[in-house]
Amino acid sequence: MIEQHKLDFDILWDHNSEVAKQFGLAFDLPEDLIEVYRNFGIDLPGDHGVDGWTLPMPGRFVIDSGGVIRSVDCDPDYTFRPEPQTTVDFVATL
Repeated sequence: MIEQHKLDFDILWDHNSEVAKQFGLAFDLPEDLIEVYRNFGIDLPGDHGVDGWTLPMPGRFVIDSGGVIRSVDCDPDYTFRPEPQTTVDFVATL
């Protein structure tokens, strides 16, 4: 992602949602919902190379070089996503 988009900042790759779990931003799907996913042909572990049926909440966090969180966009409703330009504009102010 960094090379493809020529980014000059770090991006966290959170395999198995380990970091999201530490912050309470991931949830395990219940068995009945796993069955619904399977009936649609969705195999989260197989398709995403992860160990279980866990989903993170979509979010963007801007953390400065001192480790201070400067901006958070996170919503349990996966259909709500902030515009990327909003994050880009905020980073430009730092």
